[in-house]
Amino acid sequence: MSRYTGPSWRISRRLGVSLSGTGKELQRRPYAPGVHGQGRRQKLSEYGVQLREKQKLRYMYGLTERQFYSLFNRSDKIREGKNGDNFEIMLESRLDNMVYRLGLATTRRQARQLVNHGHITVDGKRVDIPSYEVKPGQVIGVREKDKDMGIIKEAVESVVSRPAYVSFDADKLEGSLTRYPQPDELNADIDTSLVVEYYNR
Repeated sequence: MSRYTGPSWRISRRLGVSLSGTGKELQRRPYAPGVHGQGRRQKLSEYGVQLREKQKLRYMYGLTERQFYSLFNRSDKIREGKNGDNFEIMLESRLDNMVYRLGLATTRRQARQLVNHGHITVDGKRVDIPSYEVKPGQVIGVREKDKDMGIIKEAVESVVSRPAYVSFDADKLEGSLTRYPQPDELNADIDTSLVVEYYNR
């Protein structure tokens, strides 16, 4: 299954969660897309609720179903902690997500593109794999010749706050994952237990 590249606002409105992280999609039209979007919503079955929660998380991080399920299987083998929390921590540790969390990009889509095009380095070496798993202490930066890129400067200037588990040096345009996030620091809009139930059904 290929990665979804269509309108993200449509998916946000369908799932009822802001995939961009700004909330603008739901402020403008807080109902599902389509001519029947404002009509009476059909009650979801238990399976439908689990599927929707899984789709929220998958679209939020921009993964294909194969990538998503493969990562879930890896998190399932971690003995410590809850499976759902471990899964979301692994998603948070992806390089494209870390570029977004550090504020080098305004969206995860933009972050993925920066990584794909070779603008991002890890410990001084260029890495162009968005799924690269970042470990605590590794330094994520912008390639020297790309530090004057307009979209990166604009993204850094527009940052309001960063998660407590990352550090960032705006002058050097580099930061790091100082530690893995705690369960209470993960996305409150997602119930990962429903994602676990979906795959374990």
